Amino acid sequence: VRLVESGGGLVQPGGSLRLSCALSGNVYRVRRMAWYRQTPGKQRELVASITPAGSTTYAESVKGRFTISRDTDKNTVYLQLNRPNSEDTAVYICNQEIMYYRVSYDYAELWGQGTQVIVFS
Repeated sequence: VRLVESGGGLVQPGGSLRLSCALSGNVYRVRRMAWYRQTPGKQRELVASITPAGSTTYAESVKGRFTISRDTDKNTVYLQLNRPNSEDTAVYICNQEIMYYRVSYDYAELWGQGTQVIVFS
């Protein structure tokens, strides 16, 4: 079971980009999904999260510009980046909380490998 990210790359300020993160493998249920980002010398930052019911939270710096969404049937989470600026340049990392069954039900947290987003003018 792993997360497969895609969609990173170069984007101009004021442009748009969509990141995707798909769960590969079988799990019982996916709970919270989220996107974090990391830049050199800084702590990993929570960008946005979404619950199974669709409730969302955003970092103040991206509110009104980024949108997180999910496709429950595909166990995929998306992050739409609109009007990015240079401060949004980072490695974006997907996170999913899963519930799985082996001998009993258990929980785990999965992390993607990260996808680079560079905002340049």
